[in-house]
Amino acid sequence: MVNPPALSINWVAVMKDSNTKLAEWLGRSGWSRGELARRVRSLAAEWGQPHISSDASSVRRWLHGEVPRPPVPAILADLFSARFGYRVTTYDLGLGDAPDIDRALFYSPSWAVTVESVAELGRADVERRAFLAGAPFAVAAAVGPSRDWLLNTLDGTPRPGRRVRLEDVTAVRNMFGAFQEMDIFQGGGSGRLALAAYMNEHVYPLLRRTHTDDVRRALCEAAAEQTYLLGWMAFDNGEHGTAQRYLTQALRLAEESKDAALGAHVLAGMADQATLLGHPAEGRRLAQAGRQGLARTHAPACLADLWTLEARALAALGEEKATAHAVNEAERVFATVVPEREPEWAKFIDPAYLGGEWAHAFRDLGRPEHAEEHARRSIGHARRQNRARRGAMSQATLAVSHLQRRDLESAHAAGVRAVDLAGRVKSSRCVEAVRGVQRRMVPFGRHPLVADFNERAAHLRAA
Repeated sequence: MVNPPALSINWVAVMKDSNTKLAEWLGRSGWSRGELARRVRSLAAEWGQPHISSDASSVRRWLHGEVPRPPVPAILADLFSARFGYRVTTYDLGLGDAPDIDRALFYSPSWAVTVESVAELGRADVERRAFLAGAPFAVAAAVGPSRDWLLNTLDGTPRPGRRVRLEDVTAVRNMFGAFQEMDIFQGGGSGRLALAAYMNEHVYPLLRRTHTDDVRRALCEAAAEQTYLLGWMAFDNGEHGTAQRYLTQALRLAEESKDAALGAHVLAGMADQATLLGHPAEGRRLAQAGRQGLARTHAPACLADLWTLEARALAALGEEKATAHAVNEAERVFATVVPEREPEWAKFIDPAYLGGEWAHAFRDLGRPEHAEEHARRSIGHARRQNRARRGAMSQATLAVSHLQRRDLESAHAAGVRAVDLAGRVKSSRCVEAVRGVQRRMVPFGRHPLVADFNERAAHLRAA
């Protein structure tokens, strides 16, 4: 077979039927072929890709079926999106099949690959594509990114940046608090698609543009915070394959920002997910990597969280003495936290959250007296803050601690409160917490309180 002659470095010579989709979008835009080519060159230069050349002949070849090399399809998608005022994707233009979302599982040393991976993932998420919804959690991919981040955090030096205004970054930062509050008070299933759309439209495109080194670091920090939040929301909504991919790319963006505490915070989320999905040994290693990454910075809230998640993993492994030590370390470190000095993303690390996690650890160890003590503290703080998700999870833990003492009546009362709170938020973790109480009630057979609780929880199971 004879290979076709090379064209330009910008094109892939893949011949197929005429691209009627692209032709339709071009016709609707009112642009000529030459005008589209000029706009491609201009935007490519903004993205730091001045070598990309295009003219009317290039556009004619695309219309006849040739597919331009990345990032030209993404540039075209952004151009048509701006023209029509809503998101137009490469798939809409007939210039892309389903993206390789597994690329987002890998921690790439290449900045360009990282940007394309996270932008591709965001587009697939907003479009609710089936191949992403069914993506599994890959335990083999969980630890490699933590190793690469740790090595680069401890030994790396800043790389030279490309040229976005600080005002753009401030606007991104101002949105973070609103989306984080939406997650805390309404659950991860409420605002994620809105956040993903915001990131696709306003944040990820900024990563492709030029900026000074200080603006680059600030932008990467802001993008990492919100990409982490996307992952956390997906995690809370039970979409673990999606969550893992977002968290991996958030870790890479955090490295680029040179913010070790933010990277350690992302590792805490990865540790939480690994332990929840039945891989506590991986969860422990991820939490330990995060603690090591904090060796040269002062971040007590994040450190307390990492000790807490290590305790959760140790409890799942049945290591009672080590769990108690980790909880004690978390308590000691958290006592030094000054809330006003903590970053926005650390605001959730408070007595309501930590107490609930410590209660969960002691519940897993079969220590109901300690579990109840911490659960009640968490419930009190969550009630004062009107945090239904945290309250539901801690009430469920309290219910299990009662069941471990064979106190069905108290367990039923706490479980009913958990069901009520879980119904106020969109969180698969709350639903799973209620299901956990139901499973623990099975040994009590057909007791009327068990039947009543199952009836009350039925609407959550259906949801």
